[in-house]
Amino acid sequence: MAVLLEDIIRSVEMWLRIKKQPEPYVNPDLDPVLLVPGIAGSILNAVDENGKANRVWIRLIGADYTLRTKLWSRFNPSTGQTVSLDPKTRIVVPESRYGLDAIDVLDPDMVIGRDCLCYYHDMIVEMIKWGFQEGKTLFGFGYDFRQSNRFQGTMERFAAKLESAYTASGGKKLNIITHSMGGLLVKSFMCLHSDVFEKYVKNWIAIAAPFQGAPGYVTSTLLNGMSFIEGWEQNFFISKWSMHQLLIECPSMYELLASPNFNWQNVPLLEIWREKQDNDGKPTIMRESSEPTEALSILEEALSSNTVHYDGVDIPMPFNLEILKWANETKNLFSCAKVPQGIKFYNIYGIGYDTPHSVSYGSEEKPVTDLQQLPFFEANFTCLDGDGTVPVESAKADGLNAEARVGVPGDHRGIVYDRHVFRILKHWLKAGEPDPFYNPINDYVILPTAFEMEEHREEGLQVASVREEWDIISEDQDVQGNSANKKPMVSSISVSHVGKDQSSRAEAHVTVHPQSEGKQHVELRAVSLSVDS
Repeated sequence: MAVLLEDIIRSVEMWLRIKKQPEPYVNPDLDPVLLVPGIAGSILNAVDENGKANRVWIRLIGADYTLRTKLWSRFNPSTGQTVSLDPKTRIVVPESRYGLDAIDVLDPDMVIGRDCLCYYHDMIVEMIKWGFQEGKTLFGFGYDFRQSNRFQGTMERFAAKLESAYTASGGKKLNIITHSMGGLLVKSFMCLHSDVFEKYVKNWIAIAAPFQGAPGYVTSTLLNGMSFIEGWEQNFFISKWSMHQLLIECPSMYELLASPNFNWQNVPLLEIWREKQDNDGKPTIMRESSEPTEALSILEEALSSNTVHYDGVDIPMPFNLEILKWANETKNLFSCAKVPQGIKFYNIYGIGYDTPHSVSYGSEEKPVTDLQQLPFFEANFTCLDGDGTVPVESAKADGLNAEARVGVPGDHRGIVYDRHVFRILKHWLKAGEPDPFYNPINDYVILPTAFEMEEHREEGLQVASVREEWDIISEDQDVQGNSANKKPMVSSISVSHVGKDQSSRAEAHVTVHPQSEGKQHVELRAVSLSVDS
């Protein structure tokens, strides 16, 4: 009977032309990778007293209500923990798929518009193509992003994850890839547990990390709230106000404020157009500018009367000075960080996007008369270059001994599924054939194809000539910045130089020949002539 059933199934498969998916390519020689997301980049489950788990971050149905009832929290300064207002709820991170489920697609149930909720999904898919295997060489670490980046519970879980991934991979040291605030979490761990870090880690690659904070973004978030989802999906998600009340009690958010002791080239400011009375009692309008330390007192006054209504009770939610104290201690910890000997650190940061740096409220026509009204004013930004969230100046200032720092055009979220970033990661992780000619900074390969040099001397005359050729290969666009749909053009340049005493002369000519698929052929011809004096 079993043989007959097997024959029937095989016949049906042939009739439907069903082709079984081939086994994924696995490269057993790869070193393991651990992916660590940024703020709000992990699925969170609320577990009740009976052990029943319910996803509270992220979800589409009942998102705002669930956040208010399960995730709104209060900070406990004695433990450094942010605890949910619901005493019957504890927040946990799912560990399924070796931690990858928590950081892959943040709402697996969402079908339409799920692209905005894909976190590491594209990177996971890409790395599997390179030969990484879930549970053997590919792991994830999700965490409760409400907590401080140095919260003891998170540090203990991270240490356990490093050890388990190290063991599962057969005793191979890990490559850690972090995005955004995940970089601060890893930096905290490296400071507090450098011996464990050195034991289990080979390389650390930070992507879009706000090493000195995200000044404009965080200041406006603490005053006005934030939206993690843009577009039409936002109507079904969490309101800015509800998000505001959550983040105002999160140490992680305070740890993203502008570092006050950093030597900023462009100091982030909080500017307010205010109406005040002069000595004669007449109203006058002026713009007040406050640097990061001075701005804290404004935040304190602006949020002094902030409250939330929970379970029939009005709960004060002011700017939390206990959290601020905790966050400042965390920043002091960061300033002492050093990469342990033998571990390589790499930094990828986003460029090309207007990024909020200084924040302004009010105007000459509509000044601020009461600081407690700031949460109801619209923020205006002075922007610098960055990824739209983290300025370049902050992202580059890791304070560590880096093997490389590479700026990639990309926005803060999109950079984790950027093809340029994938090629850089593949190169640094040695996940393909080694390519000594790949340049991560410019994202193209320079491949020498020919080199000849001749010298000739006769009766006081010396002649030297050089012929050199390269193929330059770029996946996205050619090295001259011509897009793929433009007609390729041959370009050339000639340079000559005459010696001071007219006894020598040199000329060089370079021609670039565009070819197909982002490939270009470069020819260099040079000759020099000199006469002995």
